[in-house]
Amino acid sequence: MAYTRGNLAVKPKPIERVSPGYREQTKVVTRRTSIPIREKLLYLFTVLLCVALASLVIWRYAHIYELNKHSQKTSAVISSNTVKISQLEVQRQTLKEKIVETALKEGYVLPEEESVIHVPRVSSSNDVTGNLKADTAQK
Repeated sequence: MAYTRGNLAVKPKPIERVSPGYREQTKVVTRRTSIPIREKLLYLFTVLLCVALASLVIWRYAHIYELNKHSQKTSAVISSNTVKISQLEVQRQTLKEKIVETALKEGYVLPEEESVIHVPRVSSSNDVTGNLKADTAQK
């Protein structure tokens, strides 16, 4: 049985094919052509436009935030100044009342309701010093 190829007396055995564990497959690889330059530029300008608009919106929001902070600081200063003004008004009122009491203790007299106080009008500062010298010379 060693010689089977040319001997017709031997019945040929069918060859069994053993299938391997995997099947070879061929893939068709198609290369895409590159994007044309005009289309690339269109995409680039679209992206740049979107970035510019986004940065403009962000800048405006930052400016609005800054204005709000400034407004809040100004409101805080106004409220603190209002408190100080009310305190000073109370202090002024108490001092106004104390002036009359202090003047009476010092010996000053309250003017009558209908009495008129006349103060002479001086035309220049030389007249004032001249009048003072004349007054001191008379004494």
